[in-house]
Amino acid sequence: MRSLIYVLFFALSACSFSGCVQDTCESETLYTRYDPVYIKPEALRTNIFPEGPRDLEKTGKIYTYKNFLFINEPREGIHVFDNTDAENPVALSFIDIPGNVDIAVQNDLLYADNYIDLVVFNINDPANIQMVGRAEGVFPELGFDTNLGFIVDYEETEVTEAGPCSQGDWFWGSGRRLWVDIAFEASVGTATGTPLPNQVGTGGSLARFTIGFNRLFVADDSDHLKVFSLQDPVAPELTSSQYIGFAIETIFPYGEHLFIGARNGMHILEVSNPDEPRYISTFWHTNACDPVFIDGDIAYITLRDGTECETFANQLDVVDISNLFSPRLIKTFPMHRPIGLSVRDQHLYLCDDDAGLKVFDASEPKEVGDRLLQHLKAFHAVDVIAIPGRPILMMIGPNGLYQFDISKPDDLSLLSIIPIVES
Repeated sequence: MRSLIYVLFFALSACSFSGCVQDTCESETLYTRYDPVYIKPEALRTNIFPEGPRDLEKTGKIYTYKNFLFINEPREGIHVFDNTDAENPVALSFIDIPGNVDIAVQNDLLYADNYIDLVVFNINDPANIQMVGRAEGVFPELGFDTNLGFIVDYEETEVTEAGPCSQGDWFWGSGRRLWVDIAFEASVGTATGTPLPNQVGTGGSLARFTIGFNRLFVADDSDHLKVFSLQDPVAPELTSSQYIGFAIETIFPYGEHLFIGARNGMHILEVSNPDEPRYISTFWHTNACDPVFIDGDIAYITLRDGTECETFANQLDVVDISNLFSPRLIKTFPMHRPIGLSVRDQHLYLCDDDAGLKVFDASEPKEVGDRLLQHLKAFHAVDVIAIPGRPILMMIGPNGLYQFDISKPDDLSLLSIIPIVES
């Protein structure tokens, strides 16, 4: 037996040295590669001239000011419509603003993000919009190369590679590998408005800009609240920037307070000193994307799942904010995948993604989720605005912009559609 053991030992040793036993493991890996897109400062900081109307190819944020409708085409610019007749909105122009995500308007001046800059347009004559100002470098940079310029975006490429099981160091997420050519974190600035009659416009619940107290408030992707003084309206001045919390996403103004939606909660700030908003409290919730809408002493918060939200929660939270220092959950209602929302005259209009638009009786907030009045299922719904002073609801989704007559909240009638036109 001992001799047999010795024979086997030497046989195995010989095999190991001669390559009899080899690791031939092969793997196929799918990952997303992000290649940086650069723009030189002189190319970024040029005068922007509006163009004639163009087809809507992709939908982003929505905004209304007086009788005008603005639709953002993500990172491309802004479509401008005369919406005097909501049954027949008339396309006026397209403002080509690279990197744009959101806008806000005050006194006929439109403020928009242009990658890392803030640009200002005079829209007094919507047929002859003119750029009148720029604040440089006020939003977070993705990176800068002295030869190539600013990193303004990343091009995504799906890559499949075959090779040995071990190929070095990678970052893993959601079961897929992520590779980035240059290690900068992405950040994008965005926008909404607080309604002051004939002075300030109204944005949707997904916005990151809002105007109030002659200030522009911006919740940016660096988790900071930025405040711009509009004392000189064509030369906005950054007066403060304060850290708010992890992954802030939306901002909603109400009275002398700002309600900032983050992935892990709703932060409440008081703005009696608008240059230095003061933190009051936070309503904490499960990690999720969360637009916020305030109606009196009630906050309506939608939580949804998705890769960017890192959660499986799909619900509507109704929160008592009568004591701003101690917000209290009233009730949670399950939803399909809720996103934007609006409240008008005790009715809640809720976008439930591919499940469509839902209308609820909100006269009793603690029962709102059980009082469904109407469910329109023929489209995807992302965000809504109940137009101030008009019985009209505008709703945006991946198929275009829809406008409804809401004179009868339990029986909405379609007025018009601005459709997506695929290139």
